Amino acid sequence: MRIPFLFLTASLCAMVLLLLAPASEGCGPGRGYGKRRLPKKLIPLAYKQFSPNVAEKTLGASGRPEGKITRNSERFKELTPNYNTDIIFKDEEDTGADRLMTQRCKDKLNSLAISVMNMWPGVKLRVTEGWDEDGHHSEDSLHYEGRAVDITTSDRDRNKYAMLARLAVEAGFDWVYYESKAHIHCSVKSEHSVAAKTGGCFPADAQVTLEGGVTKHMRDLQLGERVLASSATDGRGSLLYSPVLSFMDLQPNTSKIFTIIGTNTGLNITLTAAHLVFVTDCPGGLQEESVRTTFASEVQPGQCVLTSRGTETTLSVVTSVEEKQSIGLYAPLTQHGSIVVNNVLASCYAAVDDHHLAHWGLAPLRFFYTLMGPAEQQTDGVHWYPWLLKHVGERLLDPKHFHPLGIEQGL
Repeated sequence: MRIPFLFLTASLCAMVLLLLAPASEGCGPGRGYGKRRLPKKLIPLAYKQFSPNVAEKTLGASGRPEGKITRNSERFKELTPNYNTDIIFKDEEDTGADRLMTQRCKDKLNSLAISVMNMWPGVKLRVTEGWDEDGHHSEDSLHYEGRAVDITTSDRDRNKYAMLARLAVEAGFDWVYYESKAHIHCSVKSEHSVAAKTGGCFPADAQVTLEGGVTKHMRDLQLGERVLASSATDGRGSLLYSPVLSFMDLQPNTSKIFTIIGTNTGLNITLTAAHLVFVTDCPGGLQEESVRTTFASEVQPGQCVLTSRGTETTLSVVTSVEEKQSIGLYAPLTQHGSIVVNNVLASCYAAVDDHHLAHWGLAPLRFFYTLMGPAEQQTDGVHWYPWLLKHVGERLLDPKHFHPLGIEQGL
């Protein structure tokens, strides 16, 4: 078919734009946008070395322990079994405990399993210790929370362990320690910690405004409906109603920590930490070229956010930035790349600090849905296109342009 071919061609063009569009900003020290990253040389960890080079239970690594999880505790439901056939679980207790872990730990472990097989064909990842319910570790060990694993290779070749530790770092574990000649220790941040707040979504009870002034909860928003958004990509234009083309992320039952930005007008917006919000320095106003996007977690009291009064854009002063846990992850993509949520204007994009760059990167997806119309329905999870764009961006862009807590979900 001709349409898919055009879509794939446009997608490839977007990837090139992602590399070239901001090349002019790549001047000066450091690696700019426009420079292709050379193949990375993997350097094995030295014995007793840990990465990052800070203590395990600090914010820069896996964070503080939150208390032991037992089979009878409420938090036991936070653990999920890992039945990946590419991983060997020692399970010496014969209780399946080593297979239980947090979702973040499971994701990193599964990623590492692939790296191990690619590095050493015929060799698998082996877990010798996972969740501990028997008190075999120190009092504040993250093993008691399903946030730590001890690993080896299936062939138990200790000559591989230094490189195994490096692969664990590359797989995204928040702390990796070449602890013993017999194993590597890896751990992750808590699901409740700030590092689990990445991605760009709104909670289920967030409200959008439809044509005619009717409001609707995010959980009830349908593809094809027209929602209030900005007519200009810099946020300074008048407001209009823009069609919802797709959901870049859709996880109705997921619980996450959200950032709440409160204002002096009583309006507030709730969104994940890595989501982009339009802000300006007060009293710069909308007439000056001071409107920009920033991560929700970096918004400061005293700044102004753009709010709506009918179809006119106004300013409200930020008075508070707080956090709360809510249910649902919804990331609608509109034709214009922005959306008014709870009467506050936000970008549709997240994770990367440049709204215009993200808007260009998502242009092929917007073009496709504009041409073909929104899908009749969408499956839960991250949309494949922003997922792909995220991984391309990780290879092409300087890490400083990503949210400081990393990328867990799509743009």
